[in-house]
Amino acid sequence: MKTKPQHAPASGPDAALGTRARIVRATSRLMQRQGYEATGIKQISREAGATLGSVYHFFPGGKQELGAEAVRYGDQEFADILREGLEREQDPAEAVIACTRMLAEDLRDSDWIDGCPITTTALETIGRAPDIQQAVAQAFERWRGIVSDRLRRAGIAEDDARELACTVINTLEGAELAAQVSRSEEPLEIAGRHLARLINSYR
Repeated sequence: MKTKPQHAPASGPDAALGTRARIVRATSRLMQRQGYEATGIKQISREAGATLGSVYHFFPGGKQELGAEAVRYGDQEFADILREGLEREQDPAEAVIACTRMLAEDLRDSDWIDGCPITTTALETIGRAPDIQQAVAQAFERWRGIVSDRLRRAGIAEDDARELACTVINTLEGAELAAQVSRSEEPLEIAGRHLARLINSYR
């Protein structure tokens, strides 16, 4: 009887990725769905189609080093989504609505599983994993910067744009979680409409 190989070769969209990239991507996906604590190195190696030796070769600092890199991967992924959504409309208020619709569609398409790529990990590791906490803080700073830049380009004053951006990101995070729990796009749709009204009040 043939035995199953310990690590299946990568297939599908991950097939073209190098081993390190597959490990980081797999870690990001697992942490997004089940958190940092529930994600083990052996599970990561299986999901990535890599050996345990490969994981430790690329990340000699172990799980925390890999976790921080996975957060940075999720940071970039969400930043790309934000930029795409915010550029769909010329008007900044309508752009935020477009962004919430895009987030809602992506969440629905994942069967309400794939919300913010770093929220679960952020809550689990506060005060206990400084490298991950720093990566999370940098992610939120980057996302606020993307929104703030979009608002400034629309003519909103710098200080107002910075504060509005903070409100936009905070609201999107809460709305996305509420949408996951309720398995409904409505929380994000409502958030988009109210954020648009807020942005319009500054013009």
